[in-house]
Formats: sequence, C-alpha cells, structure tokens
Amino acid sequence: MSAPIVIAGAGIGGLTAGLALAQAGKKILFLERAAQIEEIGAGLQIAPNAGRALAQLGLQSALDDFGLEPQAINIRDNHAGLLARLDLSVARQRWGAPFRVFHRADLQQLLLDNVSSHPNVTIKTNARVETFEAIKDGVALKYESVAGTVALTASGLVGADGLRSIVRERMMNALGDALSYAGSVAWRALVPAEHVCEVFRRRESNLWLLPGGHVVHYPLRDGKIINIVVILDGLLDEDAEKEIDGDTLKQRIISHGAAFELADLISAAPLWRQWPFFMRPTLPHWTQGSVTLLGDAAHPMLPFLAQGAAQAIEDALTLGQAFGVPDITVERAFLTYEKKRRTHAQKVVAASRQQGRYFHLSGGLALARNIAIRLLGGNGMLARNAWLYR
Repeated sequence: MSAPIVIAGAGIGGLTAGLALAQAGKKILFLERAAQIEEIGAGLQIAPNAGRALAQLGLQSALDDFGLEPQAINIRDNHAGLLARLDLSVARQRWGAPFRVFHRADLQQLLLDNVSSHPNVTIKTNARVETFEAIKDGVALKYESVAGTVALTASGLVGADGLRSIVRERMMNALGDALSYAGSVAWRALVPAEHVCEVFRRRESNLWLLPGGHVVHYPLRDGKIINIVVILDGLLDEDAEKEIDGDTLKQRIISHGAAFELADLISAAPLWRQWPFFMRPTLPHWTQGSVTLLGDAAHPMLPFLAQGAAQAIEDALTLGQAFGVPDITVERAFLTYEKKRRTHAQKVVAASRQQGRYFHLSGGLALARNIAIRLLGGNGMLARNAWLYR
C-alpha cells in the first residue's frame, strides 16, 4: 500500500475522517499530540445532519446505544417564561435522523474504538506535527515524539488539530490569521440528576435567554447526569480564575436577571470550568496540494447553533467520499472535498455568530425577539434552522 494519509488530531472530526478514509481504502496514520486520547469536555449535541453522516459510516446502532434523544427544546426567557416548545420527535421522519446528545467522551470513545479496529489505521500519541513541505506525490513531514524528532513521507496531511491548529499555522504562515477573543465566556458543569428538580430531569433540552448571555442544559447518559452551559458576554480577564464554585456563578447569573429556578440549578453544580470563545479569520482556501484542513482547523465556529462537531463530521464524510472516484489523486480529492464543503461551512459560521447576537439581546430588542418567538411557535422555530438539518 502507498504512503499513509496523516491526520493531525484525534478529536471528533479527526477520528471521523480517519474512519471515512479507511473505509475508502486509504492507509491512515494519526498523530495526536496528547499522551492519551481522551475528551475533557462534557455535553455534545448531534443534530440530524451529523447523525445521518455517522450512520453512513456504519455507526447507527452504536449511536442509538450511547446517545440520548431529547424529545423537545424549551426556549425560555429569564422572566417571560416559556416562549416556545420545539417538538423534536418529528426529526427522524423529517430529516432521516433524530437529535441526540452525548457525553463528548462517549462519542469520542465510540469513534476511537471503530477507528482502532480497522487494519489500515495506526495511531501514535505524544506525536506533535512540527514541519511539513510538499514533495512529488505527497508531503514530507516531521513530528516530535517521546523518542525525538521523526521524519516520514505521507501521501497527504489532514489538519484536524482544532482551533489552535499547527497545520493551519504552518500552511497560512500569516500574522493576519491570529486568534481573536469572540466576546463571550462559557462556564460548563455536570450535575447528578438527583440534585436538580424533576422538571429539569426530563428528556428535553432547555435554552434560557438572558440579557448578554444564555444558559443551555440537558440530560446525558440515560438521564443520570445533567449537562449545563452558562455563556456570558464580557471582557476577557486572563488573570481570572479558571474554576469557580456554584454559588459564585449563581450570583453572576442573578446579575444577568436569571429567574430563581435557573439560579438554583446553577448553584447545584459544585465546580464550574471556564471556556473562553475565540475565532479566526475566514480562510480563502483550506487546501494546498496534498495538505488540507478539517473542522475547527478550517472553520472554527461559535457554539450558538450547536454545529461545531456536526460540521466537522460532515467534513469528514465528504472527505472520505471524495476518494470514491477511481484512481483520484490525493490533491484532486482534497480539492473536491473543499469545493463541496467550504461555502456551506462558512455559512454556518456566520449564522452561528448571528444566533449568538439574537440570543443575547436586551431591553426592547429582547422584547421584540420574544414576541417573534411566540408568534413563530415551536414548529416555526424548528423550521428556521431546517437548512442545517436537511
């Protein structure tokens, strides 16, 4: 078999890409900078578009086993109460897959198990891509390992190494591609279900709209734990504590006008971890010869449409499908993949930013938004984002 395609990064997008490419008959080498492939995040929403993609890769049964299917999304205002209830039970019939929520570690492990069992796949941890350059029919690259610097030749390189992508940095080599703070910080926590009131243990997702922020929470792992994310606008304080207790965050959320039941939910979590949001400029292209980017390395997006992982999964499936043409070269397959994905992914990036502004309105604009949500109702609100799920 020819030289492998190297995938830098073994997160959700990278692992899905490895599976798709291996199923397309390609030899794959993962280079993962971490010592162990594990996920430190919490909840992850997988919309129907991503669910269909994973099902096409043969994961339908596993998704049903590990994922929880929320039956509704409740949109609430901090004082106006329930604005709309989106019935998610129609998703499977309408879009070919349900909405699912996972503990991120569970989905990553599911993908890792499937990738690891494939004979064409090798995974190296403690392996950090350092340099690469185009050569005839491939890429010459070097990576750092515990044994020192290793040089190898690959038929292609996929940068799936996230927001702070080394592959992107080396490819773009431009100061104008620097990270910039997006204006919001997320605080994340998991709470045992028995510590919250019964209404919040239901198999439903909840979205609370606040002036300058919002809160999302939903159950995971067959309803045994509740994933909660608090997102607040504000300046980034690099010296601020990265972990705080529930009572401290409760006071912050009260200052944003949170209803008492929401504030009590926040205090139920003993420890909250901070995740500031960053963005990078839109790229004019993702591909240079036998090197391409995928997921957050190509199109980092804010989480307000819950499409970050979903778009990386769609990238991965499309990348694998690009090799379905007999005797196609890596360069041509990478260009085909980018052509099919770049415009749509950039549209989702822009829509996610807009959704965040919509969520965080205050004063009269928030009142007008709430009236619009009530008028649209659950079906109308679900239809607003149908373009994502089709």
